[in-house]
Parts: sequence; structure tokens; C-alpha cells
Amino acid sequence: MASHKETPRQKMISMMYLVLTALLALNVSKEVLDAFVVVNESVVRTNLTFSQKISDSYNKFERSFQLNQTEVLPFWNKALEAQKISKELISYIENLRHELIAHTESVDIDSARNIEFQHLTKMDDNIKPTGFFMGPSKTGSDGMAGELKTKLEEYRSKMLQLINSKHRGLIMLGLQTDADFFSAEGQPVSWEFYHFYDTILAADITILNKLITDIYNIEFDILNILMTSISEEDFKYDKIDAKVLPVSNYIFKGGDYEAEIIVAAYDTTQSPQVYLLAGADSLNPNELEKASQIFSEPGKVQFSIPALREGLNKYAGLVQVNTPSGAVNNYHFSGSYIVAKPALTVSATKMNVFYVGVDNTVSISVSGIPKENLSATISCGTLTKPTRGQEWIARVPAAFMEASVSVKARIDGVVKEMGSETFRIKHLPSPMAAIANRTGGYIDKDNITKAGAIVPKMPDDFEFEYPFQIESFKLSMQRGFNHYQYSSSNEKLSSEMIKQITRTNRGQILVFENIVAVGPNNMKRDLPPIIFTVN
Repeated sequence: MASHKETPRQKMISMMYLVLTALLALNVSKEVLDAFVVVNESVVRTNLTFSQKISDSYNKFERSFQLNQTEVLPFWNKALEAQKISKELISYIENLRHELIAHTESVDIDSARNIEFQHLTKMDDNIKPTGFFMGPSKTGSDGMAGELKTKLEEYRSKMLQLINSKHRGLIMLGLQTDADFFSAEGQPVSWEFYHFYDTILAADITILNKLITDIYNIEFDILNILMTSISEEDFKYDKIDAKVLPVSNYIFKGGDYEAEIIVAAYDTTQSPQVYLLAGADSLNPNELEKASQIFSEPGKVQFSIPALREGLNKYAGLVQVNTPSGAVNNYHFSGSYIVAKPALTVSATKMNVFYVGVDNTVSISVSGIPKENLSATISCGTLTKPTRGQEWIARVPAAFMEASVSVKARIDGVVKEMGSETFRIKHLPSPMAAIANRTGGYIDKDNITKAGAIVPKMPDDFEFEYPFQIESFKLSMQRGFNHYQYSSSNEKLSSEMIKQITRTNRGQILVFENIVAVGPNNMKRDLPPIIFTVN
């Protein structure tokens, strides 16, 4: 309506326009309703993917907390608070959605929870939903829309309080309720009016599910900032444990067994208290009087045990570490060694693991015996003697958990058993899919198009060089009420994908999913999706 004084004829025309608008709103085509079904299904799938990714992040956060509770505790408590208030708001919106369905469909709340979206009978009803959300006021502030707006504003405020003020400008929280909103006629309207006035049931449900997507987005961003803040507090490690590293694998009778005890990722500003007991399987804190104390340097300890007895020798020990709070943590270690004449060394060249379906290099040697006099067998799979170079090649099947490598040597014309070594059998870990060296979050669309391909990245702590190749993937995106999906039969973004990405707007979500990678053993792996929000 115009704000100036109207003539009776103008008032009549305006009234007829309102009646026509109402009639048009009631005549929603089946094609439009079907489009809402498609859009809502896409939003629900996105929410499921987001929920799993956030759950994985919380699990990673909890592992860090268990490893260093003193330093991580303040950030872990904030993460739990973010999880709590996010769950509360999502639960509220889901219940609000059920109440809306019950009100519009004229059923009880329990029945409303079980009605699938596509089976709603009053999907195009805009009268009851408007009354439900707007209430008695024209702005909607006294209805359920007003209550929802208040809860969204409280949620934004609480989440921002969880992070340092210097980080608050780095994220886009969404759920904006204080922006300028205008009606179709260009008149300023409230947030409640803009979203829920004269809106059909199908659109209202989709809007509520989209709000849940925004909440997941905020929770994920806040969680990442809290984890980054731990690093800013100089928490640089993800595991703490006592490790025994032998200096030498060859021991002769009369010599010394030497090793280093490394307190992995430990604060080097203090020295741990280390106790060692030879000939034992374990050492309890109440048995320290039996053990010998070893003087240490910051973060590591060197010790030696006289090798006086041939055969299997055991030892056990205890590392005591003072935490920043003044408490004492105990870390146990134990080991064994064989004193022989000569000693045998069998070791994988990279780690004590054989991977299924690939060539595993193994170094085999016996002190004082030429390599051509050695022979070796494996308990499962195949072990190939090198024709050139120094490394054997082991290939193991998937049906076993361990493989034992046994070595014999020809000494003075007689074949003698030198011993054996056991290796764990594991499948190659799956890589993470990445674009522009990113696995999700906010990104400029130019960075995606310039990268032009999905790259499989092996875990940072995986030292092998087995390549994976992306075989296929799909790009899912939403534009308006329409859901689009594009496919690629290799690692590269298709020209159509690049074209569509270039046309995206700020805040649009891109989901690269159904990513299939092929490993060196020709086994296909389904990789987790990559979810980007365009900056």
C-alpha cells in the first residue's frame, strides 16, 4: 500500500490487488510442490553429511583432550558448550516443525512426527502456517516466528562468546535476523513477515530445515576455531607416550644392549623421572624401590643393560611426568631383546607393518654373514629375494592379521635357523579428497576452478608412497529451489562444473560427493565428501 492519502478508487484497486495475491497464493501448482520436495530432500541430505563431519571433529577433539587434559580442557569445555546449545536449538526447530505439521494437518504431535514430507496432504496450505507463525500481530513478533527469531539471536550471541574476539570477524555466522527485509512491493518488513507470512507449509518446512543447515555450519566453524586456538596455546602434539628406540639391533655376548627412551611430544622444559627394572614384564609405582633410577636429559633417556646371558632378556620401566597442574602422570614401558651369537635383524624399511596387495620392502641381514648366504620365508603370501639392491619384497593377503618372516643362514656349509620377526598386516589407509589443498569449509570459487581437480591426499603420518587415483565423483549444488548434480569420470572438474561454480554466489554450498579412488592394488575406495561454502 502507498503511504500517501489514497482516493476511494485507489483504495478499491489496492484491495483487489490483495485479493488477487491471496488467490494466486492458494493456487500452487503440483510442479512447484514437487520442486519443494526435491529441495527439502537435498537440504536433509546436506544436514546428515554435516552432522557426521561434525561428529568426527568432536571425536578428534576428544582424543586431543585425553592426551593433554590440562591444556586442552578450557577449549574442550567450550566445544561441549557449543555442542549442547546447538543440539538444543536444533531440537527446538525440529519440534517446531512437528508442531507446525500437526497444526496444519490437524493431527496430533506424535502422528506429525511420522508423516513424510512427500505425503503431506496440505502441503500448499498457507493460511494455517501463517497464523501459526505470525500470531495476532502483523509483524509476527508475538507468534512462533518471533520466538524462533529470539532463539536464533540468542544462539548467535552464545556461540560468539565461545571464541576469542579476534576470531569473530573471521567467520560468517549466518542466521542474520537484523538485516533489512522488504516485501514484494518494496516495503520494509520484519524478519518474521519476510520468511513466514503467507508462506505455504512446504516452504516453511524447507526453511526450518535450512536453518538447521546454518546451525551446523556455525557449529563446525566454531569447533575449528577452538581447535586452532589450542595450537595458539603451544599445544603442538596429539599423542604422549613412552617409546623405546634401540641404538643397535646387533648384540653379542659380552656387549651392551643400548636404547633411548623418548617421551614423545613431551614438554622439554622439564626432565622426567625414569625407573628401570631388568628381567621384569612390568613395573608398578609401588615397586620403585626394586628399580634403578636413570638420570635423564629433557625429553629423553639413554640406558644400557649388560648383555651377560644368551637368549631372551626382558626389562620394564616407568616414566613419571609432572603436569602443569602439579600432578604426576605415570607412563609404563617394557621391552625385550635376544642376546645371540650372531644377532639377527629383520625390519621393514619404513615401519613394522605389511600392507595388503602392494610391494612391501624388507631389509634382512645377519651380522658377519654375506647376504647371498641368507634365505628367508614368510608365513603367508610371498617373499621375493632381490635380484638387484638390498631389499626383499613381501606381498601379503588380506585373510591374515600377522605375517612372520623366518631367516636361515648357511654357515660353514650348514644351514642354521637365525630367528624370525612378526609384522602386522593392514589394509592401505584411504586418502582424503582435497581441492586446492582444502578438505572443506569456506573457499573462494576461483581457488576451486584454478585447482581444477580433486587430489587424493594420504594421511600426514603415512610414510609410504603408494599412489591413489580419483576415478569419478559428483558435484551437487542448489540454485534457488532446484538441485543440480554433475558427474566427472576422472579427477578433473568438467567444463560444466567449472561453468556452474563460476556462477555461484557467496554463501552457496558445493558438495563434492560419491568420490571414488583407486589404489595401487586396484581396490576402489569411497572417500568422504568435500563440502565447501563459497566466500
